[in-house]
Amino acid sequence: MNVDLPPTPPEVTIVVPARDEGANLADCLASLVAQTGVRLEILVVDDHSTDRTGEIARSFAGVRVISPGPLTPGWTGKNNAVVAGAKEARGVWLLFTDADTVHLPGSLARALAEAKEHAAELLSYSPEQIAVTFWELATLPVVFAELARQYPPSKVSDPASPIAAANGQYILIRRETYEAVGGHAAIASNLLEDVALARAVKDSGRRIRFRYAANAVRTRMYRNFRQLREGWTKNLALLFPRPGWLAAGMMTWWLFSWIALVLCAASVAAGYWRTTYYALPAILLYLRIGRGNFSEGTNLVALGFGPPVFAYLLLLSKNAHMSGGVLWKGRTYGGHAGAGTETSHAQPEVVRRSSGTGAKSTLASRP
Repeated sequence: MNVDLPPTPPEVTIVVPARDEGANLADCLASLVAQTGVRLEILVVDDHSTDRTGEIARSFAGVRVISPGPLTPGWTGKNNAVVAGAKEARGVWLLFTDADTVHLPGSLARALAEAKEHAAELLSYSPEQIAVTFWELATLPVVFAELARQYPPSKVSDPASPIAAANGQYILIRRETYEAVGGHAAIASNLLEDVALARAVKDSGRRIRFRYAANAVRTRMYRNFRQLREGWTKNLALLFPRPGWLAAGMMTWWLFSWIALVLCAASVAAGYWRTTYYALPAILLYLRIGRGNFSEGTNLVALGFGPPVFAYLLLLSKNAHMSGGVLWKGRTYGGHAGAGTETSHAQPEVVRRSSGTGAKSTLASRP
């Protein structure tokens, strides 16, 4: 008698939330379907896109495209999408990754082995950041250097440290753990869903691991100044506990460095030691920016122009959150009475602003 045995479940379900990601999704999926050494399934959650996102996803054999349905009141768009994906997932592990990521060959198998080796229930990678335009080159090294300084990955990965963080562009989590802490449904209103999930996992006594992973995944987050401004306006005030003070401190250091460099140039004839003394503030600022994992040339561009742009974005983000109007991908979070509205589609979708819970320990997020 023939019995139909259930198919072997995949080791990993990859969930890709995608909202108007026509410019990025093809490269992302091409890199995911090429992964080897792991039984996997790929789910793309097409979050009410108005471009070719769904069409592109359906063009890849083996990729399942699902709809998250209407946005649940009080939820952010990304949380609504990833929960829809998680409900359809069959994997023992879940990988939540953004549509603007590109995954290096064999990286998923290595990530799974790394999580098991370190007994990590949640493994998060900070991707290599690709910077092309002037605004990316000037801003990204400063942002990521400040994040690395304030939230060192070694402390994030240390069970004895209270710091919990993750990067929503790459979160690999054991399915059992995800369900035990309530998943994204438990943090539905949080704009920084990555850190909230990491904190829930760490608070439950489970181990998390975080590191910079240029050998696994890369991304280009923003392709022009409008996207960059909108994205960091959404995030920066939640990433840093005192954005106003940080903006003032960064601007003061940057201005002092330039004044010192002018004095340095004027004192060349006075001797080597005096010249070095005047150059010291700029050297120290350059070393600080160097913690962002960018090239030396990019760091020089950031040294010259990045701090004032960073300070501007910090203050812009602070004001947006205080006024309750954070715009991201056609949705406004934190509008009248804490609600938000859909601004780019005919069908209104009401959402609520994050309370900022856990914002002290995130590293980056791009819903």
